[in-house]
Amino acid sequence: MTKKFIFDAHLDLAMNAIEWNRDLRQPLQSIREREMLMTDKPDRGNGTVSLPTLREGNIGLVVATQLARYRPPGSSLPGWNSPQQAWAMTQAQLSWYREMEKTGEMIQVRDVHGLDHHLALWGDQSIADSDKPVGYVLSLEGADSLVDLSYLETACDYGLKAIGLSHFGPGRYAPGTKMDGPLTDKGVELIKVMNELIGTAQQLILDVTHLTDEGFIQALELYQGPVWASHHNVRALVPTQRQLSDEQIKMLIERDAVIGAMFDCWAMDLRFIDTVSDPWQLNIRLEQIVDHWDHICQIAGNSDHIGFGSDLDGIFGTEQSPWDLDSIADLQKFDDILKNRGYDESDIANIFSGNWLRFLRRAWQ
Repeated sequence: MTKKFIFDAHLDLAMNAIEWNRDLRQPLQSIREREMLMTDKPDRGNGTVSLPTLREGNIGLVVATQLARYRPPGSSLPGWNSPQQAWAMTQAQLSWYREMEKTGEMIQVRDVHGLDHHLALWGDQSIADSDKPVGYVLSLEGADSLVDLSYLETACDYGLKAIGLSHFGPGRYAPGTKMDGPLTDKGVELIKVMNELIGTAQQLILDVTHLTDEGFIQALELYQGPVWASHHNVRALVPTQRQLSDEQIKMLIERDAVIGAMFDCWAMDLRFIDTVSDPWQLNIRLEQIVDHWDHICQIAGNSDHIGFGSDLDGIFGTEQSPWDLDSIADLQKFDDILKNRGYDESDIANIFSGNWLRFLRRAWQ
């Protein structure tokens, strides 16, 4: 059976390469074997993503992140002790993406022309899958690393296309997950600058992922450009601040946004506790993602606002993923899962890539 083309809207590839020291050009099993005796991180030996595995799953286009959090004094979260250090880490991550381009492993997609060219390449059956570069749209997850607003211009010049204001904990531009409160003054100023870029080649997509409830509403009110939620599940099913409430989902639908489903078990099932629970014992399966999609579809009245934003290997591996997922290539299992749940071919095409591609064409036209 021909595998459907997949767009995954959230992968921390460069973080894995630089901070986890994973050579993502290698087969996934080789990466796991090399980490077999390592204990510095809880997901060692449990990775699910590599560039060959993306090709195996026909995941030809991803949103790939730069991610470096600033850690203020007194914070227990991992991060960098100055914005300058955080910026330097994002530049190391950018350098890795550039190296992958030089070797033909990846290619940056910045505009509609590049998007069309890349999709044509992946649809060319005369080219072996192993020879096809994985396309990536560059996103900044959390704006902490922007030392000041002038750095945004530099980032846009090297091809940044999407930005989230926050991550976990306190942020220089906005508080994030497990926090409350509005955007900071710097965050308000950042959105003002982003508004000035609307309609230009440097227009940015605002990613509302990780914002507080107050920050979410404020950001949508302030920003006039395209908005998406790259990796979010549904609060009605997993009632934590990290997930989207029904009201937030309605607001995103009104903005014609797309919401990417994330595969971290604690975002799928309230029973799951990090580093304690076992996905197999709790029977957390891929199909539970469809419960979250169903909920959004019921609110929207269609399947036009959902897709993949897996966040796989986003500081977790198989120990914190659905038990029937061994690698990111298993996203292809959703073809049968969705059919069995009553989704037709047009719905499945929307979810696998159609919704994200339509969003990008509209944002970049």
